[in-house]
Amino acid sequence: MQQLLYFLQKYKNFLFFLFLEIIAVALMINNHSFHRSKFISSTNFITGSFYENSANFSEYLHLKTRNKELAEENMLLKNKIAKYYSAIDSVKTTTDTLNSNQEFLYTKGKIINNSYKNANNFITINKGGNHGITSEMAVINNKGIIGITDNASNRYARVQSILNSKSSINASFKNNNYYGTLKWNGDNYNIAQLTDIPRQAIFKIGDTIITGGKSTIFPKGIPIGTINEIPNKLSASYNIDIKLFNDMANLGHIYIITNLHKEEIKSVENTNE
Repeated sequence: MQQLLYFLQKYKNFLFFLFLEIIAVALMINNHSFHRSKFISSTNFITGSFYENSANFSEYLHLKTRNKELAEENMLLKNKIAKYYSAIDSVKTTTDTLNSNQEFLYTKGKIINNSYKNANNFITINKGGNHGITSEMAVINNKGIIGITDNASNRYARVQSILNSKSSINASFKNNNYYGTLKWNGDNYNIAQLTDIPRQAIFKIGDTIITGGKSTIFPKGIPIGTINEIPNKLSASYNIDIKLFNDMANLGHIYIITNLHKEEIKSVENTNE
């Protein structure tokens, strides 16, 4: 208390001057419309900046929640698109027909462990048998393919990454119907190789490579990457380097694709003549 009284005693003249200045400014603002409008404008600018920064900070804190919401929305959209594509191929358009003709089902998930520096890389995801996940299911994200499930427990599944020496995925050129096999030579985790390409295939650096749809795992048209390098001498068997759309060292939310017609297709293909 004594220190407060000492402070007031010491700076009483300055405090009195400051008090008078505040009164003068208040009277000027109240009695002059120009000054009042300038004051209000400045106040709005300051409070607006404060609220904007506060909103940006709050939005940053909720990025994780927002990412989960976006992943959920994308999964619903992908499933709707899959239904509509099925409807296009169907003569009937009833709701029951739409559901029965849907070929692919998308389930959202998240990568909890990822390797990309080994010769045979695997990824662990937070979905398993309890979510309908089994082996031989495609795993993708919004940028393109990631791998194929090869083992699942109740709550988790292991994915054979496309960065795996045993990985072999049917792939095709986006601008024509020629296709080959996507493999990985173990060198660069951002570069894969397209092999077994017909000699008559026409392509150039920058062309887009997509899944070919020649299996029961990946739907046709999932992005893979672009042609990064072409060998100078083309032979009956040659490799083309593909720059992957995905940064395989930086993966998060994913989608697991279930082929609802897989068993029926396999039963037909395995029928003995």
